[in-house]
Amino acid sequence: MSDSMDQFPIPCPDPEARAPRKLAHIVLTTRRFDEAIHWWSVVLGARVMYRNALLCFLSYDDEHHRLALINAANFDPKRRESTGLDHVAFTFGSLDDLLHTYARLKGHGLRPQWCINHGPTTSLYYRDPDGIQAELQVDNFAAPEELEAWFRSGAFAENSIGVEFDPEHLLERYQAGEPAALLMRPGEVTSRQFLTLR
Repeated sequence: MSDSMDQFPIPCPDPEARAPRKLAHIVLTTRRFDEAIHWWSVVLGARVMYRNALLCFLSYDDEHHRLALINAANFDPKRRESTGLDHVAFTFGSLDDLLHTYARLKGHGLRPQWCINHGPTTSLYYRDPDGIQAELQVDNFAAPEELEAWFRSGAFAENSIGVEFDPEHLLERYQAGEPAALLMRPGEVTSRQFLTLR
């Protein structure tokens, strides 16, 4: 039996709730403070807004900090098989921006650990010096209504993880002039193509 939105109805939100305007920032602890500052600065194209021996604020937009790093050299390393934050995702404005970032990071010796078209997004996963995953993604659907229709089609229920791809092959096809909308289209998948979470 496949998962469907009908099996797991979404409860009606509290009509009295006032939702946050945005997600302001993420704070990560690191055992490798200097390396982590450099890594996240390179990956996000971020600038250091403030730094001392304990913490560092990084920003890539108008927010005073989108990412804070805390120097936690004496902490135990995070085990992959533990609960808590799994990864942090950053959305790019276009496939062109995502592939430009892939090529730029490759020039810095940084390669994604996992490349997958999730259906809703085309995603590249990288690991920072402490093993924390950063997902760099682009939305595959131009409008929320298109994504909602795709969810309701049952395609996501058949494979809610996605289809892996080779980023070099994707970059070659894009540079050869194939339309971004075609390259980002969710693949035709079956239940036999399930992937395990990493």
